[in-house]
Amino acid sequence: MKSIKRTQRVTSIIILLFILGMVVLVLKIIHESSFYMMNSDKLQLGYVYDRKGDVLFDGTGNGSYPDNHFLDVGNIIGDDKGQMENTIVACNLEKLNNYNFSDGLLKKGGKAAIYTTLDHATNRAVFDAYGYMEGCVTAYNYKTGEMLVCASLPSLDVTKGYENINSFEDGTLWSKTLHKTVPGSTQKVSTVISALEIMGSGLLYSKSYTCNGKYINQTGGNIDCHNAYGHGTQNIQQAFENSCNPFFAQLIEDNDLPFERLKKQYEKLGYVLNGAKSKYIDIDGIQCETASTTLENPYEFKTQWGCIGQGDTLVSPIQLMMWESAIANGSGKMTMPYFIDHVTNTRGSVKDKAKTKYSDKIFSESTASAVKQIMLTNGSDKYSYLISGYPVGVKSGTAQVQEGAKENSLLVGFVDDPSFPIAFCILIEDKDSGWITTEYIAQILLDNLKNNI
Repeated sequence: MKSIKRTQRVTSIIILLFILGMVVLVLKIIHESSFYMMNSDKLQLGYVYDRKGDVLFDGTGNGSYPDNHFLDVGNIIGDDKGQMENTIVACNLEKLNNYNFSDGLLKKGGKAAIYTTLDHATNRAVFDAYGYMEGCVTAYNYKTGEMLVCASLPSLDVTKGYENINSFEDGTLWSKTLHKTVPGSTQKVSTVISALEIMGSGLLYSKSYTCNGKYINQTGGNIDCHNAYGHGTQNIQQAFENSCNPFFAQLIEDNDLPFERLKKQYEKLGYVLNGAKSKYIDIDGIQCETASTTLENPYEFKTQWGCIGQGDTLVSPIQLMMWESAIANGSGKMTMPYFIDHVTNTRGSVKDKAKTKYSDKIFSESTASAVKQIMLTNGSDKYSYLISGYPVGVKSGTAQVQEGAKENSLLVGFVDDPSFPIAFCILIEDKDSGWITTEYIAQILLDNLKNNI
C-alpha cells in the first residue's frame, strides 16, 4: 500500500513538472516568436506616419509615392535594410511587426504602425529651403516634447536602395541633429547660464569688461574678437548681443566665478568634461550624443576658447535645442523630446502612448528667467526684422571647422508664446558657400509650423 502511494506521489510530481515545463515552453514561444519572425524572410512590417497621417515609411513596399517623397526624412525615419542603425525604424522594428502569436503572420490587414509627432510638410519645406547647401534643423514643442522637425542634409529616399552607397556624401546615412558639432557662440548660452547660477543676476549684471578687438589672457593667450575695432566696455547684455569673445574670456577669469563651481555647473547641464566617457540621450531608442568640452584652467586659452564655443567643445543640435526648453518653460528643467506619439498593434489597438517628461533641474527658475530675458532682448534688438512675426529669444553662432578652413552658422532659440511653444536649433554648414542664412531658415520653419500644426 505504501509502495502504491509512493508511486502516486512520484507520478504526480512528474506530471506537475511536465505541466510546468509545458507552461514555460509556451510562454517562451509566445515571448520569442516575434523575435524569430523579425529575423525571418517572411517579415511583414507596417507603416510609419507623421502627425497628420502622411506615410513616412511603408513596410509593405506596395505603396505608390511621388519621387523623393521620403527624401527629407530618410536618415531619421530609416528603414529595415540594415544600412542605418540609429533611426526610428531600426530602433523600433518590433513595433512594426505584423505578427503576433494568437493571429500568426498578418500579411494583409495587419495594423501594426508607428505614429510620429513629426510634421512632414514643414520638414520638407525646411529641407527644400537649403537648396544645394547642407546642415540640419531640429524643432520641438518645448511644453510637450513633441519632435516636429528633424531634417538633415544630405539625405536619401530609402525606396531607391543602396546600390550606389559608395558614392553617397558623408552624412547621408545619419541625422546630423543627433551628432556633436562645434557650437560656436551658441555655447555662450551655457556660459551665461553657468555665470548666473553661480553669481546671481545682480552680481553678473554689475560686471563690465573692455574689448579692444583682442584680449591677452593671464597666461599670454590671444582671444580675438570678430570685431577688430573692439566693442569697448560692455555689460553682459551688450556682450551677449555683440557675441564678444574678449568679454567672455575675462568673465571666465573672474574670481567671482569659481572654476570648480563652473565645472560642476557644466556637468549639471550635461557636458562630459576633460575626456571622460561619453554618454547618450535616449529618444525612443535612438541615441543622441551629449556635449563635451575641456575645462582645465580658467586662465588658459583652451578653456576660455571652449567656453566661447570653439576648441574641444562639441554639442549636438538636439541638445542645444533642449537647453532652450529649460529656459523657455521657465523651470530650469529640459522637456525631454520624443518622436513616437503612439503605436498600434496588429489589430489596430493603441498602445505605448507618449507622455511628457522632464529632466532633473539643471538650473534654477531665477536663472531661467534671467537668461530668457537676455535672449528675448537680443531677439528684439537684433532679429525682429530678420525673423518677423514671432517674439523670439535667440543666439547665433559662427563655428570654425576643418582647422578654420570653413565656417558653419548656427542659431538656437525659442518662441515666447504659450500658444506656439517652439524651441529650435539650425545649422548651416560652410555658410559662405551659398546665400541662405539661419534666420531665413528660421522664418520658413516657424511660418510653416504655424500653418501646419
